[in-house]
This record gives sequence, C-alpha cells and structure tokens, in this order.
Amino acid sequence: MLFFENMALRRGKKVLFEDASFIINPKDKVGVTGANGTGKSSLFALIRGELEEDSGNFSMAGNVTISSVRQETPAVETSALEYVIEGDVELCEIEAALAKAEAEEDGHAIGKLHQQLDSIQGYAARARAGSLMHGLGFSAEQEQLPVSSFSGGWRMRLNLAQALMCRSDLLLLDEPTNHLDFEAVVWLEKWLETYQGAVLLISHDRDFLDRVINRVAHIEQQHIKLYSGNYSSFELQRAEQLAQQQANYERQQKEIAHMQSYVDRFKAKASKAKQAQSRVKALERMETISAAHVDSPFNFSFPELGHVPSPLMQLKSVSAGYDTDTGPVTILNKVGFTLLPNDRIGLLGKNGAGKSTLIKVLAGELAVQSGERIEAKHLNIGYFAQHQLEQLHPQMSPIQHLQREYPDATEQELRNFLGGFDFHGDKALEPVAPFSGGEKARLVLALLVYSKPNVLLLDEPTNHLDLEMRHAMTVALQGFEGAVVLVSHDKYMLRTVTDDLYLVADGGVKPFEGDLDDYAKWALEQSSIERRSNKDKADDTPSDQQPEVSRKEQRRIEAEKRKALQPLKNKLRKVEQELDKVQQRKAELDELMAEQSLYEETNKGKLAELSTEYGDVSQRLETLEEDWLMLNEELEG
Repeated sequence: MLFFENMALRRGKKVLFEDASFIINPKDKVGVTGANGTGKSSLFALIRGELEEDSGNFSMAGNVTISSVRQETPAVETSALEYVIEGDVELCEIEAALAKAEAEEDGHAIGKLHQQLDSIQGYAARARAGSLMHGLGFSAEQEQLPVSSFSGGWRMRLNLAQALMCRSDLLLLDEPTNHLDFEAVVWLEKWLETYQGAVLLISHDRDFLDRVINRVAHIEQQHIKLYSGNYSSFELQRAEQLAQQQANYERQQKEIAHMQSYVDRFKAKASKAKQAQSRVKALERMETISAAHVDSPFNFSFPELGHVPSPLMQLKSVSAGYDTDTGPVTILNKVGFTLLPNDRIGLLGKNGAGKSTLIKVLAGELAVQSGERIEAKHLNIGYFAQHQLEQLHPQMSPIQHLQREYPDATEQELRNFLGGFDFHGDKALEPVAPFSGGEKARLVLALLVYSKPNVLLLDEPTNHLDLEMRHAMTVALQGFEGAVVLVSHDKYMLRTVTDDLYLVADGGVKPFEGDLDDYAKWALEQSSIERRSNKDKADDTPSDQQPEVSRKEQRRIEAEKRKALQPLKNKLRKVEQELDKVQQRKAELDELMAEQSLYEETNKGKLAELSTEYGDVSQRLETLEEDWLMLNEELEG
C-alpha cells in the first residue's frame, strides 16, 4: 500500500530521517512513535502529499483514499450532523448531483444517482454519522446544533467524526485521544478494531496503542525502524537492545531500587500493606519495560514527606456546582468523601458528570453550595489542571518561576532540579511564551513537585506529555507518599498509579466495584442503552409529526428500490462467483507473502508487485462482500 525506499526527509536544514525503507500493507495498524521533533507529523504530511521526499522514493499503490483529522474547524452555521457527513466526499457529490437532476426533472439521471447512493449505502449515511457522534460523546440534541456553538475540544471531536465518516483505505490519526474522555477512548478503540483499512497512529497513550496497533514504526537517531507487535512488545524488543548498554542499564537498576526501597519500608506495616502490594505489581511490570526508557531525558522524584496528617481532607454532605444566568446549577449532590494518606484514587465517569467539579472542590477552587469541606492543619495541595498552563507568566523563564516562589534556593539547585524535567542550559533561562504545550505542562508539573505536596489532585495531567515524560511521571508517582486523586483518559496511568476507582455519576461519588476493563464494559453498555432509548423515543413520535418532505422522499426511494429488484438475483449470482475467485486468490497471496525469502533484497521487486496486488485484491474483496450483503438485504426486504 505505502512504499518507502531509501527515503530521506528534511525540515529546513534538519534531517528528520534518512535511508527509510519499509512497506505499510493494507489493514496494518501502525503506531508511529519517537520523541517530539523527530518527524512523526512530517511523515503524515508526506503521505498526504503536503511534503515531498528529499531523496529516495515514496509511493502509494493504486487509488488509496486517505482520511485524516482536520486541525482547524471553521465556525460555520452548518449543523454538527451535516458537518460530519461532509467527511464522505463521494456521498456529498452524489447528493449534490441528485439535487441538480431533480431540479431539472431528469428522470434517467435521478434513477442512476439513486442506484449510486444505494451502492455506497448512502441512505444509511445519516444514521452512520449519528452513531459516530454518539460514540464520541455527542447527544442526539447536539447533532442539530451549529458547529459554531461548540467549544474547541468538541470541535476537534467533530473533526475526528468527520475523518471516521470517510470510507477510506488509510486513516492517519495524530493524537486522536487528546480531546476525548475515557468512554469515548474506549469506543474509538472498538471502532478501530473493526476498521478494514490501514491505520497510522501517533499517540502518547500507551494503553490505547496496545489495544489498537499491530506494528510500531519508531523514529530515533534519524532512522525509522519497524517492529512487529503492539507497543508493549516494542518496549520489550527495544529493551533487549538497550540493555546491552551497561551504563544506561545501571541507571535502570537505580530506578528499580528506588521503588524497591518503598516496598521494603512499608510492606510490613498493615496500614500501608495495600499500597506496598500495588507497588510490587508495578515493580514487576517496570522491571520488564524500564530498560526501554533508559535514554529518557526525564529523571525526577517527589521528596520524602515525613509525617502526613490523617485524614487529609473530608467532604461532608457537600453539594457543588456553578452559577448560571438562570440560577445555580448543582452538579454534585450531598457527596461524602474522605481522603487518607496513601490513598490512590482514580475518578471515572462520563464527560460532564462532575469529575473536574469534584477535583476543584477538593482543591478549594470551587466553593461548596452546601455541606462542609474540612482539611487537615498541615495540608499542602499540589493541583494540576489544564488552565494552569495559561497562568504561567509568558516573559518569565522556568528558573524565574521557581525563584519567585522559593527565593532562598540557589540557582544551581534550581538548575539541577529543572534538568530532571529536561530544562537544561539556556532552556531554563528562556521565556516560556514560545514553549510548546508539552513544555508548559512539564514546567507546571515541576513547580508542583518542588512544592512538596502531601495531596496531589491531577486533572488530565498527561494531555500534552509524550510517552517518555508519562513514564517518568508514573515512576515518580510510585514513590509519592501522600494521597493522589487522578482524572485521566490514559488507562495505563490509571492502572499503574491508582489502587481504588470511584464512579462520579448522577450527582454522586461512590466506589466502583471492578477494574478498568469492567468499567469499559459498563460504559459501552450504558452507551448502548442510551442509544436504544433515543431511538425508541424517535420511533414513538407520531407519524403526523414527521415532516411531509421526509415521507415524500421515502416513498420515492422505495419506488426506485422496487424498480431495481428485478435484476437483483442475477447480479447476486455474479457477485458470488467473483467473490469465490477473489477469496481464493487472497488465500494464495497470504501464503506467498508469508514466505520469509520474499523479504530478501533480491526479491524487492516481487514483494512490491505482490503487495500491490494484495492491496487491490483486499479492496476488491471488501467491495464484493459489501455488495453481497447489500443485495441480500434488498432481496430480503
């Protein structure tokens, strides 16, 4: 499908990668990984035709339809549903041609265009778009709202739905989970499992990568190397390579020793046995993956706290929410909650259910409407939320941000500390205004760590962080002796950092009995129930309330389908005959491409030829299967 042969790509004078030779086959799901600035997004731009290779050759087999997520969303008055449907370009072209033919009363063209609509399942397009929007968290009412009425994060969801709406052969996804909540991430994982095309995915969410991809294209030291398997498999393979570098391996052992010391200190204490046991499990996992991160630029830890008060905080029958033009709105209702030392709590719940509201109440940033918030005398809260990135002083450097809060610290001490967050040399002295979102997030986290908190309230702390920084943060949190309350759609961080899960729903906060996999199943079931409920309500609407134009359109569509029924059986027979032949050829190609000798240098030409044919055959097979299903449905109807 995609062929890279000794290819090099530069941005200005900087060589991103060179001598890149690999093939992306149809139905491959490839995670594109590497540090920030190594060329992941530039690789996508090359595939989209926005850049050209500087040397070597990049080519695509056949007519590949590429879909990717738009980065900008126009503030148009088009309804959200129609905006998503625009992702199916062919459908929109046929509908425009149909409208023209109807205006001209061209009966022949109308019949032909209806057959084309039928062949691409165009009559089900609005239902398909609605299903995509529902999976990504939109309600039925939001489908008809104008695009201009949505916030930036929700517009990005619309862009993602539009990309998924396209009937593509290749899907390019660059950080698709950044603006999604946990439930939408779970839905997207399931959707990608059934997607029949190839996927190239850039993501810093390792759990999401693990569940979606079957290959990794890793960019480092100006080269691209392909690995088979998911992200965890890639880590193990890379760990084996890097473990041979003895100096780095020793650094890995220090990280493990740091965690082991925590286990040794607290495993004998009954009050901390649960937390110690969770570290044992994390330690077992770390021993297999830490070597894959030995060249990470991040190395920091939370300071020892000594005495931690207990309880740290209590909420007694607390109600909280927000003031609106029409009066106060209550999000949380009579919530009871106690936070103890070494609590590791992950908050679950749908977007808008009140997770961030609870975090703000705990942080003291949102006053309660009723009830009581009680905090310990020596409480020191470290609070991370996305809005804090914008509260950094643009003209101040990382050093100055720390010096403002801690004037007695020496500059060398602060430089050493900031180095652990990859702010080295002049970077520690530069104004933060031009910093990327990831750099600003690292600085906010650095300020938080230096403040020696005994409670960490973390609201989506990983949104702008790359995989290496997420790993370093997970390691640091394992050694943190205070309490943690975490909201995150990063399931790997939830699994490795938290001991207890709480569900925020229907105005309440209560322990969730089960693990993240149980919650994912529960969330999908709730989404399905909600979808069926919305459909039942629509079905119960009296027919005389349906728009007249819809009934006329439906009658005309049914008439066109009746005209097409006569030749359907003959057409089905032809499709079945061709389907047998194509399936047989695909089986032959599967055997041929499984031969190891095919991937030797001398067989490069034959490999390219077979890969091209494989792509064509796979696409034809998919088309025939869709045709077969459609014809059977029409005959049965």
